[in-house]
Amino acid sequence: MNKGFPLVVLLAGALLAGCSVSVPPATPQPSPARPRPVGVVEGPGAVPSPVAPGAVPQCDPRASLRPDGALPAPGAMPAGSTMRRIQDRGRLVVGVDQNAFLFGYRNPATGQLEGFDIEMLRAVASAILGDPDAITYKVITQAQRIPVVKSGEVDIVADTMTITCGRLQEVTFSTVYYEDGQKVMVLKGSGIKGPDDLGGKRACASKGTTSIAEFQKLPAKPVTVGVDNWTDCLVMLQQGQVDAISTDGGILAGMVAQDPNTEIVGRAFTEEPYGLAIAKENPDLVRFVNAVLEKTKANGEWAASYRRWLEPRMGPQAPPPAKYLP
Repeated sequence: MNKGFPLVVLLAGALLAGCSVSVPPATPQPSPARPRPVGVVEGPGAVPSPVAPGAVPQCDPRASLRPDGALPAPGAMPAGSTMRRIQDRGRLVVGVDQNAFLFGYRNPATGQLEGFDIEMLRAVASAILGDPDAITYKVITQAQRIPVVKSGEVDIVADTMTITCGRLQEVTFSTVYYEDGQKVMVLKGSGIKGPDDLGGKRACASKGTTSIAEFQKLPAKPVTVGVDNWTDCLVMLQQGQVDAISTDGGILAGMVAQDPNTEIVGRAFTEEPYGLAIAKENPDLVRFVNAVLEKTKANGEWAASYRRWLEPRMGPQAPPPAKYLP
């Protein structure tokens, strides 16, 4: 055994030496492409306007149904009313976003839905049921807002929803509870200074919003990229898959708060009056909600909510005045 040992060592050394010269150098592998969010659509006409084709009658989108006098006491809703059905159910059922920071988002520390839109709904729940927490939340995308109202799945949608004459053909809205305008958000140092610089650039917005319809009208002709949720736009911007995000200033301010490498640039190029969406079959609930909104503006609740959620990033704003149909 001792005599054979050197031979084994020599053979092993020869094999190792042979291996060292026969292995080719490693070929660098390309890094994998970053995946895009599910449901992305891109290109001219890929994302239709949220308004159905055809002529839309002219209207005053800010005008809603006038309240029926003083609010009844919580828990004492009129018999046969929509509010009484909600009272008997014991919960207000609402459609909301969980991705719109400042308006409707899920606080990761508590798991609770919070924001300016959420507080408007809490005021309605308190007025009907005497408990602002008596709410069942259904998380929806922007494209689902009108369908869930029309189907009766929810009593109200509060989801940064602009009142338009086209949408008023399908649902009813409260009076305006917040005024905004569409702007552009980009990565710092992008060179894009506003909507006029979006020619040929990929501009992202959530499907089912007026934002897509509006930036498709821009003379600069950006390339439309539609996604299911606003957070998808932010991820795509961070990964370089889009050049800009365009939507209401308040929504963009929430994204900038989450990523300091982004900025809002240029002028607002639309007017976006927000309303709470309610089924056409429930005009009594519209009148009731309008009375609740009047109360929040008169007693300081609206102002307190605005100061908490929006004023630090959007600046001072007075409550929008209520406007009613004749």
